[in-house]
Amino acid sequence: MFDRILILSASVGNGHTTAAQALKSTFEHEGLAAEVRHEDVLKFTNPLFRRLYGKAYIDLVNSMPEVLGWMYDQLDEPWKNEKRRLFFDKLNTQPLIKMIRDFKPDWVVCTHFLPSELISDLKGKGKLTCPQAVVVTDFDMHALWLCRNLEQYFVAIDETRFYIESLGFPPDKVSVTGIPIDAKFSVERSKAEMRAKFGLDPDTPTIILSLGGFGVGKIDTLIDSLRSIKTPVQILAMCGRNEELKRKLESEDTSKVIPVGYTNQMDEYMSASDIIVGKPGGLTTCEALAKGLVFVIVNPIPGQEERNSDHLLENGCAIRSNNPATLGFKIEMLLNDPQRMKTMRANALKFARPNAAQEIADWLKARSA
Repeated sequence: MFDRILILSASVGNGHTTAAQALKSTFEHEGLAAEVRHEDVLKFTNPLFRRLYGKAYIDLVNSMPEVLGWMYDQLDEPWKNEKRRLFFDKLNTQPLIKMIRDFKPDWVVCTHFLPSELISDLKGKGKLTCPQAVVVTDFDMHALWLCRNLEQYFVAIDETRFYIESLGFPPDKVSVTGIPIDAKFSVERSKAEMRAKFGLDPDTPTIILSLGGFGVGKIDTLIDSLRSIKTPVQILAMCGRNEELKRKLESEDTSKVIPVGYTNQMDEYMSASDIIVGKPGGLTTCEALAKGLVFVIVNPIPGQEERNSDHLLENGCAIRSNNPATLGFKIEMLLNDPQRMKTMRANALKFARPNAAQEIADWLKARSA
């Protein structure tokens, strides 16, 4: 058993933090260390830096996703601008570096590239000696994740492992585990029981509409298109913390669209469902795959979500709707082809890696002796 493990994420979207929380829960359950600590690295930076790293990203996603996609491609060149980026990062993260040194972890596990590159730089200069592991939270690996000084990469798929090895990294420094998700998504639950729990019709196909990341106008278009489906369906509109949206949907016809507010039972809602409609973020995608859901991709963010989309389509567990007006039509065609639905569900389960957090814990445990 280790004395201390430090998990570092960054609250840029939800995925990095969710993966870190899944790791923390698994490490504690396995008794991997006397103390497992999870920190958001942006907490240790100044307000301007936090805005640039956090809010600016969300603003680009909502208002100028094409700019985000351009930036993603421009920066995706191994080791490009490494020194310039590190200089900027180090100017704004001195409290983080102090916290790491004071905590004296036996291992640092990073689910975001910002802390991993800082630690790599400090290790390279002999100013930090603790080993670090980097958990990549998308299917593809962007160049920003590259570190010169680390002990292990944990990646989602074999293609990413091959890419890292092609850059000269030793094969024993890369493990294909999947992306860490909460262990509850690997628990098999009865579809009939979950539908009964949430007051759903037991025999009607059920769709989860993940509304996070969509603007109000796009949400109206998506829901209008889904309401046009002639085949009987029930649509769980996951509103998250958007209470205004939930109230708006509740004031409309809820015979087909059922608004759901913030919930910690997403695994159970997914167990009740057949299809998920939304953006293919790394964590949401892995949760849906673990539940065998067919993914209907809508408006992926240029860059990482576009690449996640490619992998879902290549593995036969998703379709993509490029025109929100035809979304309902495409889903209806899918629902009217039971054999295709069955095949895509099987493909989703085959592609899933629901035990990533456990595999990472086991890898670390083998090095604690």
